[in-house]
Amino acid sequence: MTRLWIFLHLLGFTWWLGGGFAVMLAGIAARGEDRAGLGAVVRAQAKIHQVAILPGVLLAVLSGVLLTFGLSSRIAGFNTWLVIMQGAGIVAGLLALFVSVPTASKLARLDPVANAGVFDELRARQKVVSSIWGALGLLALLGGAMVRFVGPMAS
Repeated sequence: MTRLWIFLHLLGFTWWLGGGFAVMLAGIAARGEDRAGLGAVVRAQAKIHQVAILPGVLLAVLSGVLLTFGLSSRIAGFNTWLVIMQGAGIVAGLLALFVSVPTASKLARLDPVANAGVFDELRARQKVVSSIWGALGLLALLGGAMVRFVGPMAS
């Protein structure tokens, strides 16, 4: 059963970070677009948040919590890399779930021409928050790799 949870954890993590990279690349590609064109880009980004990032976050975090409870009796000692993976992953997941996904939905409903001020403010917030959870997600990925291949870190 543990192998199934690890598979689901990796699948969720892949959807989550893959969706994040897709949204980031779409944002970079849209730099030259006019305001009306930004509306279409933001709607596409919101759809990626709904179909890839949201389910990926939920799957990765929930399977990670279940793996933590299942493995806690089998792990002897303290593993810093495991704590880094868990901490960075949970914080990144909370940011994506409670800030990034709702902000993407709000942006998709706004007209970038008529509501330029609010649109630009939400877009700036989305860039900052997504950058933070993306960096934390990569840190969690690094922590997971180190748990698997390096072992416990010297305390």
